[in-house]
Amino acid sequence: MPHPDTLTAHPDTRAVHAGRADLRGLGVHVPPIDLSTTNPLPGVEAGGDSYEALATGGLLPDGGSAVYQRLWNPTTARFEQALAELEGCPQAVAFASGMAALSACLLAARAEGRGHVVAVRPLYGGTDHVLATGLLGTEVTWARAEDVADALRPDTGLVVVETPANPTLELTDLAALAARCGEVPLLVDNTFATPVLQQPVRHGATIVLHSATKYLGGHGDVLAGVVATDAAWAERLRRVRAVTGGILHPLAAYLLHRGLQTLPLRVRHQTAGAGKLAAWLGGRPEVERVYYPGLPDCDPQGLVGRQLAGAGSVLAFSLRDGYEAAARVAAGCGLITHAVSLGGVDSLIQHPASLTHRPVAAEARPHPGLLRLSVGLEEPDDLCADLARALAAG
Repeated sequence: MPHPDTLTAHPDTRAVHAGRADLRGLGVHVPPIDLSTTNPLPGVEAGGDSYEALATGGLLPDGGSAVYQRLWNPTTARFEQALAELEGCPQAVAFASGMAALSACLLAARAEGRGHVVAVRPLYGGTDHVLATGLLGTEVTWARAEDVADALRPDTGLVVVETPANPTLELTDLAALAARCGEVPLLVDNTFATPVLQQPVRHGATIVLHSATKYLGGHGDVLAGVVATDAAWAERLRRVRAVTGGILHPLAAYLLHRGLQTLPLRVRHQTAGAGKLAAWLGGRPEVERVYYPGLPDCDPQGLVGRQLAGAGSVLAFSLRDGYEAAARVAAGCGLITHAVSLGGVDSLIQHPASLTHRPVAAEARPHPGLLRLSVGLEEPDDLCADLARALAAG
């Protein structure tokens, strides 16, 4: 259960204290790490009842046993509670990766006889790929946000959107999209924004997905995914997780829970740095266009300040000389690491069309001259100097 004082507290306060309501009663200040893979049973009957409750998606029964780590773990549960509080959701379910979290959502919908998905591009390349291939037995209809209502069918189980979108940072008006979804649950990938800048359920979403590897962990040393949602969907997801084995390891959960404490500070500082880099890149002759929600032409609906509390710290830019120049710039950075992923304390640059979005259909693949930049905690002037050297060499 959440601590009652955190429910009405400032988000920064919630980030520090969420998921820690039981620590005082345990006599500890820092959340303990429970690594047990199996747990003592209170008796044959009670043990069986605990197993049935957890294996079918329920929560740990009062006085019951956690039975087995694949079913439930207290360290993981604390992180889940904390993330749920930050997203304004009743519950959250953590997974071993972001793709494991997405897969569970698709499988849970399909298990209800609703295997059709309506998806709005652009999306993370892995999400696009699993939907386009039907690998998990789902069928996808691609639609623009304004056309989602026309794409719905009786067997539509989810509408999927990512905003800001990967990699071009396109924004979607979630309240307008949720209205078009009707009774169909809206799943929002909130990885780029984090709950610091955007809480999709406040705008009509049912399911909020994170690649927790990114900002929630924040230090490039933990792989995870998490879904915040209502109690009914959480139960479905825990049931899928229990039988597919995608649970988050407790060490990873501990790192994520710790990462949440500094999440607001990191996100705001990184956002400020990204704004400076976006403005600087916009003045470079080698750059054709900058994609960043903080720029007026990238937010025509005025969603920053209304739906989003800030523009975030991921930006993209396309180079006038196309792929060859992009490849040289990515390889030519020194301070900025040429690597996939985002949201860490150090800045990363990558070429989406060759990496994260390589499996995406040609018509939806990013421009070959596009680079994506995740801005870390470094001094922005140092990052600009590094990019200036790479651009000049390119």
